[in-house]
Amino acid sequence: MKTKYLRYLLALLFALLLTNTAWADDNSESYEKTIKAFKEAGESGGLFDSAYGYAVFPTVGKGGVGVGGAYGKGRVYEQGEWVGDSSLVQLSIGFQLGGQAYSMIVFFKDKRAFNEFTTGEFEFSAQASAVAITAGASAQASTQGTSGGVSGGRGNAQTAGDYTKGMAVFTIARGGLMYEAALAGMKFSYKPKQ
Repeated sequence: MKTKYLRYLLALLFALLLTNTAWADDNSESYEKTIKAFKEAGESGGLFDSAYGYAVFPTVGKGGVGVGGAYGKGRVYEQGEWVGDSSLVQLSIGFQLGGQAYSMIVFFKDKRAFNEFTTGEFEFSAQASAVAITAGASAQASTQGTSGGVSGGRGNAQTAGDYTKGMAVFTIARGGLMYEAALAGMKFSYKPKQ
């Protein structure tokens, strides 16, 4: 029984360690670099011209041992203008081991999708998925727990993806290794810019 609690404690500590990385990227330069990386990465770059808005998270830290979590802070843009801040939290239970950090962007196809996200308590279900931007490998990440690794830099990435229910999600791995087969959902909060 002690081993079980020790694993949960280690998972929590590991997730907290990764979230410190997410907090460290809370400056304008990190947002500009992340947006530039997504603009240069295949299909996600083309969505900047057609999307009504987007939310960008420079670093999302994720980790787990049996029980896991993820956290990231981001900014929300409406028609190219920064209008507010967002944070994401993910909790997962299932077979998982390791930790990783990644950047994420959520595109809003139209005002309806943007308004749905900015209600303040938007949540992706466990079935929602994100296209993982990788170079030289085809991978798909989802909140269900599948993940892929990076085999090249951000600049030469290939992507494939489309809107689902008015939103398209892309990720770029920043580092780490994680194996998981876990159920998870992602919850977002939103706060208008002051």
